[in-house]
Amino acid sequence: MPDGDGPFPVAIAIHGGYWQARYTKRLEKPVAVDLTRRGVAVWNIEYRRLGRGQAGGWPATFDDVGAAIDKLAELRDGRLDLGRVTVFGHSAGGQLALWASARRDGAVRIARVCAQAAVCDMASAGSAARELMGGAPDDVPERYAKGDPMQLVPLGVPILLVHGAQDATVPVKRSRRFAEAARAAGDDVELIEPEPGGHRVHVDPRSKAWGIAASWIASP
Repeated sequence: MPDGDGPFPVAIAIHGGYWQARYTKRLEKPVAVDLTRRGVAVWNIEYRRLGRGQAGGWPATFDDVGAAIDKLAELRDGRLDLGRVTVFGHSAGGQLALWASARRDGAVRIARVCAQAAVCDMASAGSAARELMGGAPDDVPERYAKGDPMQLVPLGVPILLVHGAQDATVPVKRSRRFAEAARAAGDDVELIEPEPGGHRVHVDPRSKAWGIAASWIASP
């Protein structure tokens, strides 16, 4: 929480790590602290992941993200302005952030979404995505229809994509394709390609890439 009485805008942070158990919400702690200094309350969430007996995957991972977001409505904390909620995420967390922004039955309304080097095209995401979804797109098409951001547009909220051209983990062309699809569906979407643009710069509060995202998240 920022210092003061609020009410503060709220940002929901969703960490990445290809949905694997060895990566945790600690990845988002440095940027969460930076956002609080900018006057934003941050809800840094966790979810069941793949491996280490966590039983993550479809639908548990998605259920956990939805439940964590909805928990905000139960806090009844006057310092939180739940009319100004942005969800943001890096890599696999970006996929979950885009998915969360498309929910229509949640207790918390998402006003905007920022996806950083996001896995926004699940069909192109390889074996990790197939493990998460429990099969390939042709095997479980109904799951991809509900969980793949490419199939969820229009999201109906403003979208910021931040994705560097030098990203060797998640190619920027995937964000470019998603941006084109979202615009064609009628979404308000902006794609910024920062330099330098490696995959991990987005969780470094000193980086240009994070500065772009943070300024947008903290803007009125």
